[in-house]
Amino acid sequence: MMGLMASDETRTGTRTETVKSTTPGEAAARDDARVPHEASGAPGTRAWTTWTTRLLLLGIVLAALNLRPAITSLGALLEEVRDGLGMSGSVAGLLTSVPPLCFAVFGVTAPRLARRFGPGAVVCAGMVAIAAGLLIRPYAGGTAGFLAATALALMGIAVSNVLMPVIVKRFFPDRVGSMTGLYSMALAFGTSIAAAATVPVTNALGGNWQPGLAVWAVLAAAAVLPWIPFVRERRTPSTLAPAPDGADEAGKADEGAGEHAAARRADRPAERPAEQPPLRITRSRTAWALAVFFGLQATAAYITMGWMAQIFRDAGVSAGTAGLLLAVIMMMGVPLAFVIPRVATRLPHQGPIVLVLGVCGLAGYAGLYFAPAGGAWAWALLLGVSNCAFPLALTMVGMRARTGAGVAQLSAFAQSTGYLISIPGPLLVGVLYQHSGGWGLPIALMSALMVPQMLVGFLAGRDRTVEEEAAR
Repeated sequence: MMGLMASDETRTGTRTETVKSTTPGEAAARDDARVPHEASGAPGTRAWTTWTTRLLLLGIVLAALNLRPAITSLGALLEEVRDGLGMSGSVAGLLTSVPPLCFAVFGVTAPRLARRFGPGAVVCAGMVAIAAGLLIRPYAGGTAGFLAATALALMGIAVSNVLMPVIVKRFFPDRVGSMTGLYSMALAFGTSIAAAATVPVTNALGGNWQPGLAVWAVLAAAAVLPWIPFVRERRTPSTLAPAPDGADEAGKADEGAGEHAAARRADRPAERPAEQPPLRITRSRTAWALAVFFGLQATAAYITMGWMAQIFRDAGVSAGTAGLLLAVIMMMGVPLAFVIPRVATRLPHQGPIVLVLGVCGLAGYAGLYFAPAGGAWAWALLLGVSNCAFPLALTMVGMRARTGAGVAQLSAFAQSTGYLISIPGPLLVGVLYQHSGGWGLPIALMSALMVPQMLVGFLAGRDRTVEEEAAR
């Protein structure tokens, strides 16, 4: 799979190791021994794994596209939904706090479900839940039904959120940065498209907010299909055999360490890995720093997705333009979500990236406070850069653990704890907005939260692993 690999030294975790050269024939033979054979006697192993790789890539991209439209489509029509359901500002704030609550409650169950049913089956079920929730919620009748259907969709998003880094680490251990960038970019694209298109689509469908929200169930239904072949795939290999022609080259430059680690695994005879006891993850300072960083960036993200369009609308911007501004914030994640993980995997310490993103956020909030309409496009760009702390956090999840099991535990802990931390933020913004009658205090809160986000993110970016710290 790796082709001819010259002797080289590479950094893996905190150690420097020498990698032995491997001939193409030996590598191919080992790869063929490791990949699963199709039981039905269909095409040979190499053709089967190429098809599987392409289908898995499609599944990852489509799943990522569906991880945020349930939230940003609602943000674009929040005023119409409030009027239609008779919501107060505080209740609307509660509605914007539902996503992190569901992510915290349901996300923690993802590793257990994946062990029992397989990660492919869980992600497939997650896409079904998203499609059902998005289709039902506009027509559920009343605020309680709307919240319940929203929670169903968010349950599917929660388990998929947690399992995406796990699937990348397990199937593409030699291209963690590139694959994290790919699905983060797809996630940002889906987020921004929902923000930009929801208002025009609603107008095209007669101006009723209900079909304007329900239409996003179609995208979720499409994401179910590529995961169906993986529903029964319980025994997932540590890596897939050769990627489609040309795919390897795109990821090799930035994933040298991962490739050399894979080469070392290839030099060992195939054996069934021993069952490892769960990590005492709460003993790791890095795990806690990463969880708090994840929580604070999620707070900023869900405040942005839930309230930013309303902030611009209250400043005198039209509903359509406010949706476009929200889309710009989300769209910045499309190129940067691909670039930042690739840069992050090259650095021993990701703290400097955290600081740059934080400074952009502080500048964007300052502009939003003093001239929300006059410099709206500039503030949207700055806040869009700041929101790219999410793909950075996902990348650090993959880098701060040595094994797939460690990544699964760290991903569940960081995301579940982080989303618990983020729950009060959107709700508090709604309360402050309703009782102060303006956006000055909410923007001040958002700015204040950016400072600890930068501090804990800097600590989480240090070059160490949770396995080392949990063992102390």
